[in-house]
Amino acid sequence: MKQKFSFKLNSTSGKARLGTITTARGEIRTPAFMPVGTAATVKAMLPGSVRETGADILLCNTYHLMLRPTAERIDRLGGLHKFMNWARPILTDSGGFQVMSLADLRNMSEEGVTFKSHIDGSKHNLTPERSIEIQKLLDSDILMCFDECPALPATRDDIARSMLLSMRWAERSKRAFGVNPGKALFGIQQGGLELDLRKESAEKLGVIGFDGYAIGGLAVGEGQNAMFEVLDFAPDQLPVDKPRYLMGVGKPDDIVGAVLRGVDMMDCVLPSRSGRTGQVFTRNGVVNIKNARHQNDPRPLDNYCNCPACSNYSRAYLHHVFRSQEIISSMLLTWHNLHYFQELMENIRHAIAVDKFSEFVSEFFAQRVNGDIDPL
Repeated sequence: MKQKFSFKLNSTSGKARLGTITTARGEIRTPAFMPVGTAATVKAMLPGSVRETGADILLCNTYHLMLRPTAERIDRLGGLHKFMNWARPILTDSGGFQVMSLADLRNMSEEGVTFKSHIDGSKHNLTPERSIEIQKLLDSDILMCFDECPALPATRDDIARSMLLSMRWAERSKRAFGVNPGKALFGIQQGGLELDLRKESAEKLGVIGFDGYAIGGLAVGEGQNAMFEVLDFAPDQLPVDKPRYLMGVGKPDDIVGAVLRGVDMMDCVLPSRSGRTGQVFTRNGVVNIKNARHQNDPRPLDNYCNCPACSNYSRAYLHHVFRSQEIISSMLLTWHNLHYFQELMENIRHAIAVDKFSEFVSEFFAQRVNGDIDPL
């Protein structure tokens, strides 16, 4: 019999929550940051290396995998975990956000979305039922409801209309999910920046009933202040005994601010994408390794970091391989960024465990005020 999906809230510090998600493929310590393996890979990283950074779970993208290599092929090859050599939990998004943002010539109706692939122009149809079918074929551990995510700014009427459509799609997603021992289905709260629409969305999702709840429709251009204003009330509208997942977030200060407001899970491409573009995250803030100030600097990126990039290489070397467009640059900088994000999550969890999260937040921001170390 498969291990039943469950969430245990272990302790709190203010609104910040320390918990454990149990799945058939292992436990997830929360608050958790999920690296993004868009096309069944975290770019420039081996799966074992991602695990070494401290990641308990990965996110993979339904939209990209349905187009290439297709969910059916992955299923025939033994499922996504075997395909990408990752034995631990995987969360798959529904594909809705990518359809809205990437696909060409999309036509949306009550039934779903018809669109042309951004890869080869082939025509596809994605409905709540098809999205759940694809995620089942991938054999992911946490599945997401198919939803519409309107780009902000949008009118209140458009946001309300979109939210109600997403709630109807949530019902259909739940029916398509059926009974799946060991698996979980998360509903997605929508409603833009509107408190009452978010409340209505949360209530409708609660009636349907899900294993966890995502806060969707944020990190889509509204800015951090507006996002935090929503997070001041949105997590409290969701069930206390279920995990809360903020989709698509984010920068380190976004993560700290989200946890402060009661969020349990987050994902973002930022650490890996930034690693490939020479942007490095440290406890003192962001370092741009491409800058000439690093070319003669024998010091590590971060004296307190024990990742391979900081343990074995100087800023001068990392500057050199980045400017030379060597593949090792993406590997080392991505590894460092993922290590930093997971170390941040570990420190967050410890601060909540000892009920000193507010002190942690103050120290976190104070450390970043002065920026990077002085150049030599």
